[in-house]
Amino acid sequence: MTVATNDQVRLLLDEVVDPEIPVLTIADLGVLRDVAVSEGSVLVTITPTYSGCPAMDLIRSEIASTLEANGFSDYSIETVFSPAWTTDWMTEEAKVKLRDYGIAGPAPVEPVVSGIGYQVSAAVCPLCRSDETRMVSEFGSTACKALMVCSSCGEPFDLFKAL
Repeated sequence: MTVATNDQVRLLLDEVVDPEIPVLTIADLGVLRDVAVSEGSVLVTITPTYSGCPAMDLIRSEIASTLEANGFSDYSIETVFSPAWTTDWMTEEAKVKLRDYGIAGPAPVEPVVSGIGYQVSAAVCPLCRSDETRMVSEFGSTACKALMVCSSCGEPFDLFKAL
């Protein structure tokens, strides 16, 4: 059994990446909510970006592997849904990493006049940095992304949905 502080365990878990967007760690995303070390036991608290996020099983497995590889045998991983995850929990560094990876960061959204759905008001193309973009589909390559296209450069790109 390894004894460590909350900060030391948090540093170890900073290596755990989102399997759908491998340039982001779970800390970057705000999925890693808390680490608590008490009497040699580690409690890791995580919140999924979406309640049905398929990446969460792999994230839990990666957290467990990281802890075990660093000598922690007494640990638990708790998934909490309240408060619900929000893009406000993403670090500014995460938004830069997304852009550099070719995914637009969360943009402000406005309800559609009919009250059904939403439209993105200011998505910036991560490729040419134009704000002349439009949504092609509310559903992108994963549940947390929408498919956009840039009117300036003509390239499609993913937008990480704002929540």
